[in-house]
Amino acid sequence: MSHHRRRAWESCLLWPFVALFRLLAGLLVLTGRFLVMVLGMVFIFVGVLVSLTIVGAIVGIPLALIGLLMVFRGLS
Repeated sequence: MSHHRRRAWESCLLWPFVALFRLLAGLLVLTGRFLVMVLGMVFIFVGVLVSLTIVGAIVGIPLALIGLLMVFRGLS
């Protein structure tokens, strides 16, 4: 018997822990998305600043593009 059915009293006792775990998991996902968006904006800003010089454009443009992709990933 591979599938085990829980008794009603077990699920009643464990639901606060399951709810807390789901809340913490959701907060971690939202925090991760926020950090990715902030870091992406920092990359865009630094990439634009570095791109103001001709030599720095080699590093700055890809850095800004990576930042843009990070922001889009955080929004989706």
